[in-house]
Amino acid sequence: MGDPLDESVSNGIAAEAIDEDAPETGPAPPESADTDADGGAIEAGGDGMESVEGYELPTMSTDGDEFGPESAGDEPDLTLAEYQFDIGNASFGFGPETVHGMDDRVQISAPRTANYPWRVHCSLLIKAADNSNWIGTGWFISPNVLITAGHVVNIRGSGVPGRDGWVNQIRVIPGRDGVVKPFGEAVSTKFYSVRGWTGNGDGDYDYGAIVLDEKLGSRTGWIGFGTYDDADLRRTTANISGYPGDKPSGTQWYAARTVDSVGPRKVFYDVDTAGGQSGSAVYRIKDGSRYGIAVHAYGGAVVNSGTRINRAVFANMKAWKTDNAL
Repeated sequence: MGDPLDESVSNGIAAEAIDEDAPETGPAPPESADTDADGGAIEAGGDGMESVEGYELPTMSTDGDEFGPESAGDEPDLTLAEYQFDIGNASFGFGPETVHGMDDRVQISAPRTANYPWRVHCSLLIKAADNSNWIGTGWFISPNVLITAGHVVNIRGSGVPGRDGWVNQIRVIPGRDGVVKPFGEAVSTKFYSVRGWTGNGDGDYDYGAIVLDEKLGSRTGWIGFGTYDDADLRRTTANISGYPGDKPSGTQWYAARTVDSVGPRKVFYDVDTAGGQSGSAVYRIKDGSRYGIAVHAYGGAVVNSGTRINRAVFANMKAWKTDNAL
């Protein structure tokens, strides 16, 4: 019998978990391993990390016919300034940032953010039930489904009247760089999580999904996800790219380090992050493809952590992707 706390719940219609183990892949690479469908580099370096000029692994403990960025337009989007605070603060209060020692993160700037894989990572602008505004991060696993943290889509224990529960809406901006929105944006009002988070507020079950009613991800691509054993994960480089609130608004930042340790429902890593990166993909590069291994959710004094994609989490992600396919 499966863990009842992994039962899928939604503000719409719940999906039924699919019990399969085969890794879900992202789009097949284009004919040239060096460029994507727009001629942008598909950047993968050694040590299982992305190839970013000037960045080295710290030593301390789709391709398809629909690709092509859109113009963000000439008019400034004044609403962007309304979203400044990490969605984690809504459930957990304001806490310390999760950069340990020297900040190893590097900025991924336009026009690079319009290239794969950077365009898979999305800035999320979240409007809660009380109409307060928050920021987070999500990542495409299909043309219209993104994965994020449970506390991004469902707020718990805020202590503010009218704030808890499912958020009202989320604006999804792929590959954002400040005011630059190379693929425009989409708005979602359909979300998923599991009973362990929405009912219990248990951090071991802090994961969820965002569903779009359009195939924005067909133009950005997506990354895969899979389940891996403990020994394999402990040898894996954890890559994280997202939209932290301690950097200029709406800018994407990347860092990577080897996984520190693993538990049945958590992956721990000393990869620098900050508030706003909740929901980011914690992913590996294996045989030239990218696979999520966890969903970034928490900071810590020594290591940060994400919800591990174990069999139950994998089954829900697979169901959310399959049942909502357009």
